[in-house]
Amino acid sequence: MSPATPLAPLAPLAPDTTGTLDEALERLHASGPERQGYLSNHGPMAVEALVRHGQAPTVHRWLDHYRDRLEDMPSTGAPVTADTWREALGDIGRVADWTGYFGRETAERPWREVLAAWWPRLLPGIAGGATHPVIRVGHAVRTLLTTEETAPRLAELAHGLGYWAARYRPLPPLVRLPLVRLPGATGAAGAAAALAAVPPVAERTGGIEQRLRLLTAFPDWPQAGAGLAGPAGPEAARELLGELVSAAVHRYATHGHGDPIMLVHAATAPNAVLRTLPALPPELWAPSLEAAWAASAAVTAAYAPDDPAPYAPTSLAPEEVFARAAAHGDDHTIKFTDTALDAAEFGAPGVGDRTDHTDRADRIALAAAVRAIELNPPAF
Repeated sequence: MSPATPLAPLAPLAPDTTGTLDEALERLHASGPERQGYLSNHGPMAVEALVRHGQAPTVHRWLDHYRDRLEDMPSTGAPVTADTWREALGDIGRVADWTGYFGRETAERPWREVLAAWWPRLLPGIAGGATHPVIRVGHAVRTLLTTEETAPRLAELAHGLGYWAARYRPLPPLVRLPLVRLPGATGAAGAAAALAAVPPVAERTGGIEQRLRLLTAFPDWPQAGAGLAGPAGPEAARELLGELVSAAVHRYATHGHGDPIMLVHAATAPNAVLRTLPALPPELWAPSLEAAWAASAAVTAAYAPDDPAPYAPTSLAPEEVFARAAAHGDDHTIKFTDTALDAAEFGAPGVGDRTDHTDRADRIALAAAVRAIELNPPAF
């Protein structure tokens, strides 16, 4: 694979000079990625977002409150190796073995090399674990792209990849439905229209795994001719992925009430993929877009309500919105607000120069974050 096309660096919003992030990750790495057999450990993702947005002083208090939700890392069994990994793929009982494998891999090889080798293997299982594994990987990669490569930060990538491999589960075969444009619309239908056209699963009850088994079809987006073929393909894929993240964030403002917790993943999962693109070879960008669309559409099909609801505009600045999310304390709300601020402030979410664009902030994205704060129960 060829080296990734250089992109503008993701400079941190609030550099952490306190060591808080590493301390928090070390506390969390004694815990497993789930509790009660299916609920994800959101700690590493939430603390990364808190530190990044200038909330490092709140992290240890937040972890003290969150620790009752954590369970110990399961015991190891047989080591995962280059020869045996296929038999362990998708086996959550092997999560500690997978984490150990990626810990060894990232100790012996550059982390970008490990990521590039495993990303295409894991993409078909992006929806496994309710998309939490890829989101965890996205936070870990963002940290490694923007800060010093410390041992806890490399270990976090190993934990994220190990969780993804252990929870790997492909979606069922899906029909690609023609995406019909609204009357009077011209040009190719965009991501917002595609999300609006996602057919709901037949029975919106039960857990996400039960619902995803009922998926049958998605709208055909991005459509042929979207620029994904040829030399401009990687950049076109990045732009479309940014469009998808923004559309999913906007849609939460009007449809998040369908399931305020689960529907955040329609935005945070594709944003995790978008954050990872700068670390990947460009030939992986188009398949990354395809997988991100599948994840966002799957969550939308499983949980979106039939009808929209009104939302209130907000005049809050981005930093004020995140401060409210941090005070609210809910892990999903913190992560969604982090993604919404990407969509609100920086053009293509998660990619590009980190300069101040508050005057051009996407007000709908900020309102969607405020909506998440309103809809989700506070942690404190």
